[in-house]
Amino acid sequence: MRPVDHPGAVAESPAPVGASPARHAFTALGLAAGPVVALGFTRFAYALLLPVMHERLHWSYAQAGGMNTANALGYIIGAATAAVWARRLGNRAAFLWGLAVSALSLCATAATANFPALLALRFVGGFTTAVAFVVGSVLASRVATGAGRGRAALPVAIYMAGVGAGVVISGLVVPAALSAGQDAGWRLGWLLMGLASVAALLPAWLGARAVAEPTGPHAALLTAGQVRRLAPTLAWYVLFGAGYVSYMTFAVALLRSQGLGSSIVAVFFVVLGAASAVATLTVWGHLAGRLRGGHAPALVAALVFLGVLPVLIMTPGPAAALLSAVVFGASFMAGPTAATVIARRMLPAHGWTAGIALLTVAFSLGQAVGPLLSGLLSDSQGGIARGLWLSAGLLVLAAVAALFQREHSPS
Repeated sequence: MRPVDHPGAVAESPAPVGASPARHAFTALGLAAGPVVALGFTRFAYALLLPVMHERLHWSYAQAGGMNTANALGYIIGAATAAVWARRLGNRAAFLWGLAVSALSLCATAATANFPALLALRFVGGFTTAVAFVVGSVLASRVATGAGRGRAALPVAIYMAGVGAGVVISGLVVPAALSAGQDAGWRLGWLLMGLASVAALLPAWLGARAVAEPTGPHAALLTAGQVRRLAPTLAWYVLFGAGYVSYMTFAVALLRSQGLGSSIVAVFFVVLGAASAVATLTVWGHLAGRLRGGHAPALVAALVFLGVLPVLIMTPGPAAALLSAVVFGASFMAGPTAATVIARRMLPAHGWTAGIALLTVAFSLGQAVGPLLSGLLSDSQGGIARGLWLSAGLLVLAAVAALFQREHSPS
């Protein structure tokens, strides 16, 4: 499990520290097109399409959750092999090819109602978006290499804010597609997101080309000691992934079952995405870089837990939905931000890709199990709310696990 060097590797050639903060921000904005596609479209937009697909295609909630499980399984394999693809193709090529295939899988999802085919497409989309997201996180981490903690964390936060932007876009596009397309509205929704993903390749390419390819040694895997030191964060990320994605998968279905109309549901999704983008940029980019050890991950899990509660304990209605959207949205994408910052801070530069990949595998394991368990509980007596209580419990456990993380030197 020791680092393996590229043949003929020379000294590390990081991105220039002297570049202006504005240039760093523009580079990170281009890279942020990756999370727009990888998570905003490929993963989270499914929550908007799930109720209609559940009804039109006569699925059980377990089948609906299984779609996200297939996506998460692909994500696990993609994350586990991201370092390999980055070594073989280079960071830029792995990032861009991952996004290109993701865009094609979204377009293809519109072309079939066959359950096994849709499972396969969700799996492929999960695989390619994981590669793109992990490698894109590494590129974002390299934008301000050598800068202080706060300045170095800001490009990561800008990158992660792309998820919120993707959620906002899907919250505007999908309801319109469902309304315009009638029975075939879910197909139109997938197609429009696929075409938007194709358009996102240009800014992603511009961002990626502005970051220097690393020329030094790259670890294929972390050492056993490095894994042990990150163990609390790995445990936190499994529990956090299971908890938050269960909410993201079934929250819209819960609101629909509570009698909220499509317009309120669309507003809920847009507010959630906007809160995510704004908070990630204005709060978490600075906070995650300053909190020590596992304090940032613990705070994130606690706030996401509070964001789940309004739709479970308050009187059903727009107020509960929007409060949940604001609190949950403002904190859920701080999880990947905090994880990336921890990897960057506690691992040597040649281990960043392997470290972020390992953390993403842990995250994906939780995301694979969470929706399936939540869907099974939602099919039982108690309905969707019972499944979301599982989400809340897992987030509490995640916050506790994170507190065991201690600060470690990259060496």
